Amino acid sequence: MRKSDAWPKDVCAGSNAVKRIFGQYVYGPGPRAGCFWDSTCDVPQVPALEGALSADVAVVGGGFTGLNAALTLARNGAQVVVLDAESPGWGASGRNGGFCCLGGGKLDDAALDRRFGKAARLEWRQTEVDAVGHVTSLLAAENIDADTHSNGETWLAHRARDMDGIDEAAREVAENYGVAPQVLSADDLLADGKSAGFFGGMTTPIGFALNPRKYVAGLCQALLRHGVRMFGRAPVTALQRVGSAWELRSHAHKVTAKQVVWATNGYSSEDSLPWLNGRYMPAQSSVGVTRPLTRAERDAQGWTSHQMCYDSRNLLHYFRLMPDNRLLFGLRGGLGGTARSESRAQARLRGDFDAMFPAWRGVAFTHNWSGMVALSRKRMPFVGHVPKAPGVVCAMCYHGNGVAMGSLSGHLAAQLALGASEKIIPTAMRSQLGVFPFGRLRRVLMPPIYLGLHLADQG
Repeated sequence: MRKSDAWPKDVCAGSNAVKRIFGQYVYGPGPRAGCFWDSTCDVPQVPALEGALSADVAVVGGGFTGLNAALTLARNGAQVVVLDAESPGWGASGRNGGFCCLGGGKLDDAALDRRFGKAARLEWRQTEVDAVGHVTSLLAAENIDADTHSNGETWLAHRARDMDGIDEAAREVAENYGVAPQVLSADDLLADGKSAGFFGGMTTPIGFALNPRKYVAGLCQALLRHGVRMFGRAPVTALQRVGSAWELRSHAHKVTAKQVVWATNGYSSEDSLPWLNGRYMPAQSSVGVTRPLTRAERDAQGWTSHQMCYDSRNLLHYFRLMPDNRLLFGLRGGLGGTARSESRAQARLRGDFDAMFPAWRGVAFTHNWSGMVALSRKRMPFVGHVPKAPGVVCAMCYHGNGVAMGSLSGHLAAQLALGASEKIIPTAMRSQLGVFPFGRLRRVLMPPIYLGLHLADQG
């Protein structure tokens, strides 16, 4: 087969090394060395890629998006190869907070209505619900025990004025999601075992918490049962059109496929799929887990609930008691991408934890780690075909809510690869990813943005 000269260089390109916008530390073993989830179960080992293979579809990325795409493709009879730069679940999918919840975009109702219209806004909100339902159905269908718990998710007001307009917010939840949220006063929080200085809150009964590594392991086992070939240590360093197919290069090895699903999210590179250059913003999220808390310690703080929660800050905290009574606590992480910035982020996490849960100041964190999420300039996820690259589908940018939305997006991307119309993608997710300014230097935008959000949280 001959190489076509018709494909522009911004689609078919690559090099012998993956180029990313953070320093190598972020993409190495350091940030995940203390990941609690790694101690809870094993993920099936996958071999390294060797030689030349062919498939109907090549899936690039072995996280929630890629694994869900591969499973949908395999269930529909496609021959699938999954390529991951490290191993399945190595990135954010294997080290997140385990919140399977509503979310995925950062636009509020007013912005969604302005940009897309009310009907598209309601379609998007239903998609958030469907994403949670997709994971629920998948866990049941594949018999995956992922330590699920929590009835929905609770938003908590860290300032008294954040409760202003809570009744209107509850009406919006009812309109958007078709459920009746529970508005909580400060006294209600005390009675519910959520004593951490909050002024009230609201519980939306959609979503649940899980162990993300057990979810990844279950997906991998399902893929193996369906005959999917998975390979680790296989970063895709070049994508090239060869006749009517795509050739994916990983060092000296290659995979030829008719279709490609690109699902690398916060761990994307700047050159393997050059169309992505500047179209995503990686951001770190840091997590810590305590030792198991005794009943006396939980009572002393007044936090006995196993509900998954997050607060009203722009740079929010997310936290939950897990089934073994360890407290998981997370926040937006460092910006420097170095071991030093990682240490500063973990110190900030510890300080915020101590301020929120003063009765637990002496409780040790047994595990600390971080991972990369992906943001889009338009503040919405994207699922769709890559322009000028027939047969290449991309799904990414879940803004820190990838358990549910990343899973559903992988399923939708697979349907596109199987020939479905783009009409299956919600209108708000079809808009092409916008380009951030400053190219590979674009992360210089983040410190002033974070500073502004931090100051707003203090006001």
